[in-house]
Amino acid sequence: MEGSRTISNELEHPTVGSVVMGWYGPGLWFEDEGQGDAVVLMPGWGGSIVDLDGVRRALRGGFRVIAVDLPGSGRSQPQPRAYPPTYYVDDAHLLLALLDDLGVGAAHLVGFSDGGEEALLMARLRPARALSVLTWGAAGSIVATPEMLRALRVLIDEPVPELLPLAAYLAEKYGADGARTMARTWSAAMAAIVEAGGDISRSGAADITCPALLITGTHDPVCPPDLVREMAAAIPRGRFLEAPDAGHPVHVSHAAWLIPRIVSWLGDH
Repeated sequence: MEGSRTISNELEHPTVGSVVMGWYGPGLWFEDEGQGDAVVLMPGWGGSIVDLDGVRRALRGGFRVIAVDLPGSGRSQPQPRAYPPTYYVDDAHLLLALLDDLGVGAAHLVGFSDGGEEALLMARLRPARALSVLTWGAAGSIVATPEMLRALRVLIDEPVPELLPLAAYLAEKYGADGARTMARTWSAAMAAIVEAGGDISRSGAADITCPALLITGTHDPVCPPDLVREMAAAIPRGRFLEAPDAGHPVHVSHAAWLIPRIVSWLGDH
């Protein structure tokens, strides 16, 4: 299936107009709908584009929205995925190849958490492909304590209180064994990245030449405001915005605050 698309006319969610749906390459699931400037919309690790339905509904009337499940998450393969330390770069190249296949010359890159990290990395790797970048819960680098990495490694069997919702979500969506493999290998990948200095796109922030808006919650334990503010300042046309009193999944707790800002940003750029 490498380099090919399969298209289904069956719609899984309410839509306006038609949706092109299918897999690209090694099982990358995408849904392509609407007209106008292209927006690539990417959820976080373990998440699904269904989680961003509110954002999609707000955008589909004025943009071409290409929603993509990251490899190993949502409907994308492989499942369960064993995450290598190189997975951010590997996935960024695959996502850029999808845009090539779809004939998209340039797009707004919008993502949450790992989806946001991919957006920043794609803009760094191929600056001409990015009309703008908008992320929440992404910082261009990983900062994690040994305690945090251990909590991720044993997420399914020994979840700490603050990670109970994530553990339950993953176990329900991927099964306990699949979720266990995901968490264990993802934690190992994070540890390797941290040991190597934590860089994802931070060292190349100056290469991100498009306008960029980086958002994070006041209480985000993964991407605290100071870390995200620093990344935004390193991007030549970067801006930082704090979601008051929010945690990591701003689109869940503060959707009414976040979605109008996404629509406004994309409309202005």
